[in-house]
Amino acid sequence: MTKDEKQFDETIAQVKQQIDMLLGDNSVPRNVKGALEEAKKALDGKVSYAERASGATYKIDEVSNDINLPPYARTVIWNLLSLLESIKE
Repeated sequence: MTKDEKQFDETIAQVKQQIDMLLGDNSVPRNVKGALEEAKKALDGKVSYAERASGATYKIDEVSNDINLPPYARTVIWNLLSLLESIKE
């Protein structure tokens, strides 16, 4: 495992942890939770890091502007998108 791969694994673990936090929050809308679960599944794929990050980014970006999203959850989602953007190969 290269240094980059280790860093990508750590970033993905951090993203999953934040996704789990949002999934456990009752104020986050159901449709957003569904997208977050799909994003989490995308991160577990067997494809390259960039493809996994891209798939998760797509799912999360779909709900990032949901009008029912609490302001703090939107901030967490923007942070997730930023972390996923850092995964490049």
